[in-house]
Amino acid sequence: MNGPYIEPNPPQPVIARLREVFPDLTKGENAPDAVTEFRGEITVTLPAAKVFEAARLLRDDTACTFDMPIACVGLHFAEGEFEHEVVWQLYSVAKNHRIRLKVRLRPGETAPSLTPIWPGMNWMEREQFDLVGMRFEGHPDLRRIIMAEDYPDHPLRKDFDVEGGPTSIDPEGPPASPGFRDMEHA
Repeated sequence: MNGPYIEPNPPQPVIARLREVFPDLTKGENAPDAVTEFRGEITVTLPAAKVFEAARLLRDDTACTFDMPIACVGLHFAEGEFEHEVVWQLYSVAKNHRIRLKVRLRPGETAPSLTPIWPGMNWMEREQFDLVGMRFEGHPDLRRIIMAEDYPDHPLRKDFDVEGGPTSIDPEGPPASPGFRDMEHA
């Protein structure tokens, strides 16, 4: 078949390999270690302590070979047991498979950075830190990437005040970091 092709069945060898390494994986959404399938796509929910090891396995194991990070998404919940969820979307170019790694975080917990495994995650994780307030443990350069460095809030959080936010986005004093936007201050 020519053109892009998405296999209708989820990659069963990947699930089998994950279950070998992580025998606690169960079916069902609410378990701390869970594998769910929806429309042929797999989501693996793991505790933060297991995510880095699972990501390394997904990249290095020949049954998996997930070599391309597609996205890192941070979700903020104003209420409930978990304050944040982080979802990493991965793709295997060689096998044309997709998988999601997900971790749920309670207030004060951090997610492991996957930048040491996939350097392309660097800016994706920085964006989630900047806009949602996610903290990634072990990230090599966790600082703002979109908002000004001294901006106090995270605009994609559920508790962000959209009506009474800051009165000025151009703070007093010299710019926090050099860049093209700062040329007008020179």
